[in-house]
Amino acid sequence: MKEVQHYLKDFQKEKNWDIPESEFLETKMAILNNYMLLTTEVSEVAEEFRGIFTKTKQLQQSENLTEQEAFLRAKELHKENIGKELADCIAYIMKFANYFEIDMEESFYNKMEEIQRRIYIERR
Repeated sequence: MKEVQHYLKDFQKEKNWDIPESEFLETKMAILNNYMLLTTEVSEVAEEFRGIFTKTKQLQQSENLTEQEAFLRAKELHKENIGKELADCIAYIMKFANYFEIDMEESFYNKMEEIQRRIYIERR
């Protein structure tokens, strides 16, 4: 994860896509704009999921497949696009992490440890 974070820091700087720190308003607008772009990418992941479910129904009817068979085929058809959209999400998340000087690998593992220590009450 550190390697990806460093790569994206350099990539974003090279493309002049990093969040500026010159003045508050410019920084604020850049953060908000990048947040909107991130939410757009998350929406595109959701659209791919919806596409899988729609394609599952189509394949089930047109090729007389079981629901599971159709789902597995639809999932494979959307796999590449989902990967691209998830990569876009990671790029924006890493941009925020780099701006705030957050080590995402450390934050990730700390959060997983925190979750591991939680006591979950099963809901019925």
